[in-house]
Amino acid sequence: MIVTVTANPATDRLVGLLEPLERGSVVRSEAAHDDPGGKGINVARVLHAAGVPVTAVLPGAADEPLLADLDARGLPHRAVPVSGRLRVNLTLAEPDGTTTKVNSPGPRLDASEVDALAEAVLAAATPGGWAVLSGSLPPGVPFDWYATTTTRLQQAGVRVAVDASGAALSEAVRHASPQLLKPNADELAELLGCEADEIEQDRHEAVRRAQELREAHGVETVLLTLGGSGAVLATPTGSWFCPPVPITVRSTVGAGDSSLAGYLIAEVAGRSPAECLASAAAHGAAAAALPGSALPAPDDLADVPEAVPVEPAGWRRP
Repeated sequence: MIVTVTANPATDRLVGLLEPLERGSVVRSEAAHDDPGGKGINVARVLHAAGVPVTAVLPGAADEPLLADLDARGLPHRAVPVSGRLRVNLTLAEPDGTTTKVNSPGPRLDASEVDALAEAVLAAATPGGWAVLSGSLPPGVPFDWYATTTTRLQQAGVRVAVDASGAALSEAVRHASPQLLKPNADELAELLGCEADEIEQDRHEAVRRAQELREAHGVETVLLTLGGSGAVLATPTGSWFCPPVPITVRSTVGAGDSSLAGYLIAEVAGRSPAECLASAAAHGAAAAALPGSALPAPDDLADVPEAVPVEPAGWRRP
């Protein structure tokens, strides 16, 4: 069982524009399309489509449209009742694949709601399984919530993956050492005080920095996604680089979440690190090849060229 945690879920409203976005002008569009969103829900949707047992944990009142959407999709979930209404995020997708996102802050959770959310996560998780903590934290949730929740999950024998940014990511890395981190270049650079451009442009630097992060903070595995520059996997036994998968990019929304899901799909199936990285790269590419906020199902991977990780000599740790 994999449990995903989305502390700040949203209805992702996609508006496909029929012409380039021009600030201050009137732009024609297609009909809007709503999907249940938030990074943890995105991961859960990809896992569920692949047949991997998953439960999505999130806050939300019983009459939230987002919960009805999850029911309609057959996605198992546990919702913690809260008084505030969940947010709606807007994505504007231009014909050339450029996307503009307008994200709302989400409802403020009080202390009892924050505690109830943590208890729901612990109740849903199983020893030996994975819990995925990802996305932003809504108002009212302490910035160290991922760190404290990670520690409690690890004490219960649960492996933890974290995909976040800012203070929430920094606290989790420095004080909880999750088993898996999935930063992008900007997030890794912020943690290490280096330049994101150097990481994206030099795969050797990307591998060195991913291992530096892993070794400095006791993190077992780092899955570093580099967008159009590929992906890196750093483990205690070695490092692997996967070059960018050649696709026509239609939208990058959900690509990182799909990469994390792809890694976990292979990991729970007992695949090798190189195969886990290949799965992550393939799922991320499949998401980027889909329009708007669509997420990949297994059939979508058939149109994606095979992702082949490489491990240059000297990258393996003793």
